[in-house]
Amino acid sequence: MRTIIGAGLLAVLPGTAFAQGQLNLYCSATIEWCQPIARGFERETGIRVTLTQRSTGEMLAAIRSEARNPRGDIWWGGTGDPHVAAGEDGLTQPFESPRIAELHEWAQAQWRQTQGRTVGVYASVLGFGFNTELLARRNLPAPACWADLLDPAYRGEIQMANPNSSGTAYIVIATLVQMMGEDPAFDYLKRLHGSINAYPRSGTAPITAVARGETAVSISFVHNAAEERAAGFPVGHAVPCEGTGYEIGSMSILRGARNLPAAQRFYDWALSAPAQLVASQEARKLQTMANRGVPLTDGAPNMATARIIDYDNARFGASAERRRLLSRWDREVGALPR
Repeated sequence: MRTIIGAGLLAVLPGTAFAQGQLNLYCSATIEWCQPIARGFERETGIRVTLTQRSTGEMLAAIRSEARNPRGDIWWGGTGDPHVAAGEDGLTQPFESPRIAELHEWAQAQWRQTQGRTVGVYASVLGFGFNTELLARRNLPAPACWADLLDPAYRGEIQMANPNSSGTAYIVIATLVQMMGEDPAFDYLKRLHGSINAYPRSGTAPITAVARGETAVSISFVHNAAEERAAGFPVGHAVPCEGTGYEIGSMSILRGARNLPAAQRFYDWALSAPAQLVASQEARKLQTMANRGVPLTDGAPNMATARIIDYDNARFGASAERRRLLSRWDREVGALPR
């Protein structure tokens, strides 16, 4: 999906004269979150924002294609691995915000590991979403462990996004490789393939399908399931009993940014507690926000209570490793008949 909001979200802001400069914002969160972030920055600064929204995999491909003539200034949101890959490829540039010290350690660690090229802005745990009404109607148990998904009873009942376009699905692969070892992880994915009814492009599409009753189970970030439940849909979620990985939603300034001062100002603003409260108040998002001053929203999954692996962001965010694992998935899993 690509959504472009041109000519600024707010050309003239209450209490300001005219917009003070412009910013080309690339966003890989959902449009329901991208828009409030862009509006909030415009209200705060008077800087005009042009917003482009794509999934992380699609955005990384676009940034690579624009490398000689960058069109974006800053990339906000989406799973961290593509941000790390972009930094390794020289597509982003280092920046040190005075707000780094306000962040949780996992966000600071990502900034240090990438030599300041990307920083965490939110985090969430990988798990399962499921439609409680569909499970009851089909007399299926709610999955609680990775092993449960291989039960033949779930055949044709599960959705997982396509890892070539979805950062969420790539984290599934990287998580299983780290937990099981590479060959056993791909054996698992090949066995799981028989129960997958679709590999949509977007990481949020499977949980949306669960909420609408189009599939019984999704492999998703659990905050997405919690958000669907909060919206009134019959959705439950579980964190796998064996352990799981997590995402760090990230932010990076693009190399060659035409509006660098505006990009740096957005970076500082987006790390502040007031800006991150936009997630819980206006966008109604249930991730753990990077600024330690932002409390968990009611209903948000608590990362502190989940069994989380020591996810190797440096290794699995590296471009060569990402390409290698995706190529293997294409050959051994994606090419299989269903």
